[in-house]
Amino acid sequence: MDNSIEQSASSFNRRDLLKTGLTLAGGALLSTAGQTSASAAGTNSRPPKTKVSTRRKLGKLEVSSIGLGVQNMSRTYQTTIPSRTEMHNIIRTAYDNGVTLFDAAEAYGPFEVEKILGEALVPIRNKVVIETKYGWNIDQKTGQRLPGLNSRPEHIKEVVEGMLTRLKTDRIDLLYQHRVDPNVPIEDVVGAIKDLIKEGKVLHYGLSEPGPQTVRRAHAIHPVTAIQNEYSLLWRGPEKVIIPLCQELGIGFVPWSPLGVGFLTGAIDANTKYAPGDIRGGESRFSPENIANNLALVDLVKKWGAQKQATAAQISLAWLLAQKPWIVPIPGTTQMAHMLENNGADSVKFTVDELTQFNTELAKIEIKGARLPEFVLAFSDVEAPVKK
Repeated sequence: MDNSIEQSASSFNRRDLLKTGLTLAGGALLSTAGQTSASAAGTNSRPPKTKVSTRRKLGKLEVSSIGLGVQNMSRTYQTTIPSRTEMHNIIRTAYDNGVTLFDAAEAYGPFEVEKILGEALVPIRNKVVIETKYGWNIDQKTGQRLPGLNSRPEHIKEVVEGMLTRLKTDRIDLLYQHRVDPNVPIEDVVGAIKDLIKEGKVLHYGLSEPGPQTVRRAHAIHPVTAIQNEYSLLWRGPEKVIIPLCQELGIGFVPWSPLGVGFLTGAIDANTKYAPGDIRGGESRFSPENIANNLALVDLVKKWGAQKQATAAQISLAWLLAQKPWIVPIPGTTQMAHMLENNGADSVKFTVDELTQFNTELAKIEIKGARLPEFVLAFSDVEAPVKK
């Protein structure tokens, strides 16, 4: 989902391991003094790997095993505005380092993130996979956010026309319904998507945070390529129903916020202060009464990072990759060093025994607090109305 760690902290990189050796990445990297020390990645540090070399399948769509979320490239969690030129640089450098999946949405900005992504990808458009999302009730002329959701077929088609213009492309590789509209039957939604597929404007489609019966109904009309839900070591809710459902139906799974909105990197602690507008300030899992307990999870990933000569972020992403071969996380960042570090998770592998031991230790940690504010959670796990 769409802080602050106070503005002075924005000059720090959370990952000391990469503060040397990554200047080759196509731009000066931020100097670091952060929470994850080099010693936490092992005393005999190996050269950092920054390339995603493996590929995975989301349905029939092949992508890099780690993607890049660009949500905060128009405004960070800290509510600052990043350099547009540097965001272009990060996106293109991600591609140069093996990333082929880029995630956006009309709601990010609104509109602005799709524009940034489209500008960056012009030279390499045919070599990458763009996924974006519709579904919030946004005025297509002004960008004004209106109440609720809007997945009426005529609105979806209007939204896609705007997306194509902003993304500077003639097709969207993977189009998600951002949240299930409780007022529009999924049959009508998929009918509109099928029309767009026939026109060549959309190639594949998916759902984000859907109710399971809505997934089944959608898939029965036209195969769903991917489900995009929050999923990380911090929030494992999809393991109960959605991931088994994806396995059953042959649907790929794309975890958003795979680093727990920065928590799993060690960037958030009991002393963190949040800026007005930073959604993390309203999440009870980060409240003073819960965060001390939940930091045990950060201790766990740091400990395993020391054992495997990796950072906490890389351990967290590698754990996700180890769950299923059709899981593709999309960590978001506005910092070159973090993007390259995240890519390095592709080379961090768990043996069967290591994964068993990790999960045994993980099971002893009970996360306290809700993952999102109640008014946001209300949009998740919704079933579309029955078509009459």
